[in-house]
Amino acid sequence: MAERGPPIYLDNNATTPVDPRVREAMLPFLGERFGNPSSRSHRYGWEADEAVEEARKQVAALLGAEPREIVFTSGATESNNLALKGLAEAREEGGGHIVSSPTEHPSVLDTLAYLERRGFSVTLVAVDGFGRVTPEAVERALRPDTFLVSFMAANNEIGTVHPVREIGALCARRGVLLHTDATQALGKVPFDVRADGVHLASLTAHKMYGPKGSGALYVRRRDPEVRLALQLHGGGHERGMRSGTLGVPGIVGLGKACALAASEREAEAPRCAALRDALFARLRDAIPDLHRNGHPSECLPGTLNVSIPGVESEALMLSLPELALSSGAACSSGSLEPSATLKAIGLAQELARCPVRFGIGRFTTPGEVERAAALVAAAVTRLRAGSRRGAPSR
Repeated sequence: MAERGPPIYLDNNATTPVDPRVREAMLPFLGERFGNPSSRSHRYGWEADEAVEEARKQVAALLGAEPREIVFTSGATESNNLALKGLAEAREEGGGHIVSSPTEHPSVLDTLAYLERRGFSVTLVAVDGFGRVTPEAVERALRPDTFLVSFMAANNEIGTVHPVREIGALCARRGVLLHTDATQALGKVPFDVRADGVHLASLTAHKMYGPKGSGALYVRRRDPEVRLALQLHGGGHERGMRSGTLGVPGIVGLGKACALAASEREAEAPRCAALRDALFARLRDAIPDLHRNGHPSECLPGTLNVSIPGVESEALMLSLPELALSSGAACSSGSLEPSATLKAIGLAQELARCPVRFGIGRFTTPGEVERAAALVAAAVTRLRAGSRRGAPSR
């Protein structure tokens, strides 16, 4: 029997493979260029510091920011915690009101719950049936004591892109700061912290073909200057906002990943969108009652989330060892309960129990998309036939 090859990877929302160009950029800093960037008295430290500052420029360029506005972290979860806790705890007057949504990443929702227990007030505004936050809903939620609005730029499960620029303009009019978890959006859709009116933005390398364990937080320095209470005490690194010896290889990888995302987005995004649309068309032809979750046009180019009536996600995943797919957010993939996002968009229970998320990425090929569609269609036919055979007679 011929040995089965690796599964076709279609879970790029959960993580992406490291681009060979990123890996190549990192390798010297895992070997001979091992210096600590805080060691300023010899060449090893100078080389490391130069590499970190070059990466800072690359991250800033992708965001439309200034290099000094970039704070390196271990990833988006830490960045979200630093942004939300740091801003809240820096308030001299204490307390206050934050607006967000129920479809945010757990690193935002859990942090907001933590802040509520410490006296802050939080409003989670409803999203529409596509999972979109509207500026009108945000405006209705604002109060005189609102100091922060926090929304992801694009949803990790269903791919819906939020109107960040419109919400940013609203926040500017009302004198409220805007934090955005930009993890899923960067390198896929246009994003510019200045043009979009964003004051804090979180990102991570491993969602854009960089290494795990490396991320950043954009913190605006002017108009207005944003001040954060530090969460890690130690050596005063990163402008005093994030202590700890910098992980130079990961930071170099993050910088290179950002540079590639900036230079290749205009070509890569339409290619991924075409593959996504081809996949959806093939699945819909084979499964006429297929239901698409998320916005049909304001959506990440490589994300397709569908529900297949009568076929539970876990059963489908188990029947497709040839494919690497997800039933939703990787952070909650072990749960049998419908995700918070699917609940928030009002998806019927029978559909909320059977979502499948396809994440198309930089290395996905048309042949893989065709093969995946055929495999899913065949598996659905088998599972539905088995369900009918197992049904009790009437």
